[in-house]
Amino acid sequence: MNTDVLVIGTGISGLSYAIKLSKLSPTTKITLICKEDLMEGNTRYAQGGIAAVYNFEKDSFKKHIEDTYIAGDYEGDPEVIDFVIKEGTDRVNELMQWGTAFDTKTTKEFDLVREGGHSENRILHYKDHSGSEIQRALINKIKAIDTIEYLENHILVDLITDHHTKTEHKRCYGAYIISTLDQEIITIASKLTIVTTGGVGQLYEFTTNPRVATGDGLGAAYRAKVKIKNLPYIQFHPTALHPKVNGDTFLITEAVRGSGGILKNLSGEQFMSSYDPRKELAPRDIVSRAIAQELLSRKEKHVLLDATSIEKDVFLSHFPMIHETCTSIGIDPMKEGIPVVPAAHYSCGGIEVDSNGESSLKGLFAIGECSHTGLHGANRLASNSLLEAIVYAHRAAVFSANSLNEPILDNSFYNNIPDWDGQEYSSELKLDKTQKLFNNLKQIMSEKAGIFKTNKGLKEASTELNFLYKETLELYQKNKLTPQLCELRNMVSVAYLLINQAIEIKENKGVFYNNDYA
Repeated sequence: MNTDVLVIGTGISGLSYAIKLSKLSPTTKITLICKEDLMEGNTRYAQGGIAAVYNFEKDSFKKHIEDTYIAGDYEGDPEVIDFVIKEGTDRVNELMQWGTAFDTKTTKEFDLVREGGHSENRILHYKDHSGSEIQRALINKIKAIDTIEYLENHILVDLITDHHTKTEHKRCYGAYIISTLDQEIITIASKLTIVTTGGVGQLYEFTTNPRVATGDGLGAAYRAKVKIKNLPYIQFHPTALHPKVNGDTFLITEAVRGSGGILKNLSGEQFMSSYDPRKELAPRDIVSRAIAQELLSRKEKHVLLDATSIEKDVFLSHFPMIHETCTSIGIDPMKEGIPVVPAAHYSCGGIEVDSNGESSLKGLFAIGECSHTGLHGANRLASNSLLEAIVYAHRAAVFSANSLNEPILDNSFYNNIPDWDGQEYSSELKLDKTQKLFNNLKQIMSEKAGIFKTNKGLKEASTELNFLYKETLELYQKNKLTPQLCELRNMVSVAYLLINQAIEIKENKGVFYNNDYA
């Protein structure tokens, strides 16, 4: 199968890129690969919203830039921070032009809220399911564009490179994709390949990421020898509902604290003032470590987020999904504290890209959480992720449209790309075998690469992951490839790289905290 542009992942990054490119280059054939259905992915679970400057009487680009730089522990790229913030408002306007709705106070004034690390109210939101609203609008737009086709229930196996074609063009030529329904592996040759596969939250026992967040793009990029940077900078969201709901960790948006929610231990004592003068509205890394420290020192399983001071009408109008989820497990947030724990939330590192989203391998782009742009530094400012996604999707689309106007390689080259080698293998591989290795992986990462780390723990994790990598490789070599084995292969590769990058970090910055450097 041939296409002009292959987009792997269908969250806000992939969808907005495809929409924009279709406008800039109307004859370009675009193929979208979706792991499950179009709605599933990290974007739909984004509760809080998207940060952008709209109230220019109180707010400014300068303030947002400073907040981003400070939250990233002064490790962000100043140039990237500057253009993302300044271009962001126009990009949000486009989201609205494409059908996205945001809550308003009046017909002319957005209901802007504040989250941790922000000096002003600048978060646009749609109740407490902003991501779902954005995803809905983008999908409707995609379905109306004839030059875009999409394949649901397909997973990335490997990127096609010179390794497969036995050439030396030093480019990416598409990808091998496996169907989750019939487990057939198809070859998709493309002039440009865009990876928008999200984060690596499933490395951890508690994560706000959906089950599809298994680092597929990062794993494939690693095998393709693409530069990957800052993987150990994993942001933990301070407040995830405890216990899990139907096996998944449910996020309690930062906006609850922005609206007046207070963190307390099980004795009812407020504790954030002991850790930071900004209290509940300190950046996420500080709040997460504070909660984790309280849990360790008091030997408790969770803390409480007390939202009882928020007026009932305000809570119900702003956080209907949170209210519904809490009450479904017997918690009334209007009368009692919400039990919360930190959970793996966002990867600040990823595939290293330039200002147009292109990786170190020509023809391969990465947008969104799977990328490393330099925006976040050592810690992401709340609600900057969706902003980064739409700005880089726009830039990558503009660059792609210009690239496609230039000769890349002859069509006959793409017609002769070899099919996947190994489909003839038989398999006796049982799902419980891969699940056991998945569970081992989660345990290693949660215990030794969580909020608090030690040099001893990281070295132990490296050794254990090396054995896990060898077990996975043996399964891969002896069995027919399955979607589950694909995911395991990616996760083990990413975890191994993350741990070994972590060993090289010799100071605490942002979300990275090693007790030996405290």
